Amino acid sequence: MEKSIQNKLLKADKTFQEWRKVPFSKKQQLLSKLSKLLLKHKEELGKIITKEMNKPISQSVSEIEKCAWMTDYYAKAENILKPEKIKTEFRVSEIHYAPKGVILGVMPWNFPFWQVLRFVVPAVLAGNTTVLKHASICFGSGDRIEKLFLEAGFPKGVFQNLRIGHSEVKEVLESTIVKGVSLTGSEKAGAEVAATAGRKIKKSLLELGGSDAFIVLDDADLKSAAQKGAEARLNNCGQACNAAKRFIVHKKIEEQFMSLFLNEYQKYVPGKAMDKNTKISGMARPDLADELENQYKKALKNGAEIILPLKRLSNNNLKPGLILVKPGNPVLEEELFGPLGMVMIAKNDEEALALANDIPFGLSNAVWTKSKKRQQYFIENLESGTVSINKSSSSDPRLPFGGAKSSGYGTELSLLALKEFVTPKTVVGN
Repeated sequence: MEKSIQNKLLKADKTFQEWRKVPFSKKQQLLSKLSKLLLKHKEELGKIITKEMNKPISQSVSEIEKCAWMTDYYAKAENILKPEKIKTEFRVSEIHYAPKGVILGVMPWNFPFWQVLRFVVPAVLAGNTTVLKHASICFGSGDRIEKLFLEAGFPKGVFQNLRIGHSEVKEVLESTIVKGVSLTGSEKAGAEVAATAGRKIKKSLLELGGSDAFIVLDDADLKSAAQKGAEARLNNCGQACNAAKRFIVHKKIEEQFMSLFLNEYQKYVPGKAMDKNTKISGMARPDLADELENQYKKALKNGAEIILPLKRLSNNNLKPGLILVKPGNPVLEEELFGPLGMVMIAKNDEEALALANDIPFGLSNAVWTKSKKRQQYFIENLESGTVSINKSSSSDPRLPFGGAKSSGYGTELSLLALKEFVTPKTVVGN
């Protein structure tokens, strides 16, 4: 391991010994300052995101605003980590929550600030210190987040950005200083990191891919579903783990819904990322566009039908595509990370549910129906970490976020996230 990286880990460990003792309320005061700084610099920070990964500037600024909201939520959150008294026959019987120590975050490029802060904020509020391995195209975002923490008054070592490559993650995670890891990324990356953590008996939290279903039943508000569906598929150029990727449409309203949906979908015309009116720009890298094109061709080769062709406009710019897919197509076993949507037709609710669940992933599904009974049927039977009713899937600081099946394990956001990287310690006696 490079000496500079080792020194940062040592700094994180040394800082942890003092940071863990800082009162919860004092930590929250610093988070409040961080939230205000995010809002103050949102235009500047948004430009960093857009320059690094090509997101439309309006969406980049919105990402920073969401980070500020989330940080402020934790700045005002209930302290669920204070000692908890349990009634027993003993004089003392309590649960204490001890922070684990230095936690490594391995984060992706698609939401360069949100993904990082979503991991870091509850981890440091719980008393841990953190180090980040960001995506290689987002080192600037990582450095700027570190500066924001220092500007807010956090001690040096609470959050540090490590400019390392994928090959160095294993060595950092194997360090005796690092006590756990949180990864947001692909299924492959998650499996590798979890295997390393498992061998070293370290806690891991994985938020992996998704192929979320957007189920539209025959009693849905079709106009709203069409508008929100197009947005849910094409926001951030379709580069989101919890984006709507499979549109499962009830046969009775297929023609009516698809007419509305196509009208909304075709409003997304690739434009310049720095233009505030742009709704969709290019993908983050040309090789990602190559990969999506290959998946598109593979789907067609295996029987998918073109509804709207996926067209390469330039290096990393694609005109959004839409395909009709039937069960058994191998593309359903993969995540489409870009502006390509899949449509499936279901003859009834039971078939819609079966189609939704018949994939390896289980992150965040949505169902559109006015019937409370039908809503409950899908709530109880969809195999995913989140079920959204008459709205598109999105994460909310107040609510837990995590996946089922190959979409990972562990909880981010909400008060529950505060307990991910702590050890419950039983204190009992007379």
